[in-house]
Amino acid sequence: MPTVASFLCGFVFGGGLVISGMTQPAKVLGFLDFFGIPSGAWDPSLALVMAAGLVVASIGYGLLRTRPPLFEKENLWPSKKEIDSSLLAGALLFGVGWGLVGLCPGPAIVNLSTLSLSGFVFVIAMAAGMLAHDLSGTRAPRNIQEAVFAGTNGDG
Repeated sequence: MPTVASFLCGFVFGGGLVISGMTQPAKVLGFLDFFGIPSGAWDPSLALVMAAGLVVASIGYGLLRTRPPLFEKENLWPSKKEIDSSLLAGALLFGVGWGLVGLCPGPAIVNLSTLSLSGFVFVIAMAAGMLAHDLSGTRAPRNIQEAVFAGTNGDG
């Protein structure tokens, strides 16, 4: 059942990305072009998509925070709260990549369905970056929960 739930959540997320236009790099780059504000070329729609996502997620977390999960033994809430050098370096790399290409990992995976060459190149480069991290000697997450909620099990 967790696999079905993961599939459904991923499908809803991917559908939301497509409907909102966030799989279109030009739309994302239009949001990141702050120099276009004076001329009216700036596209604020990404801010609205992010705000709506934050509202929905905040309500969901607020309602579900104290309830036991449906498909897992326990909740996997993050416990790590400090800002460290790896967080800053990762955020910097993520932001630079996002700003240069107009894609982040979620929309890039969704773009694979369009069979666009640039989408495949981006995902291959992203996978190469993950492989380089793994080969660097830094312990990689063992599963998706550990990757998302680093530090919750005491060894991250």
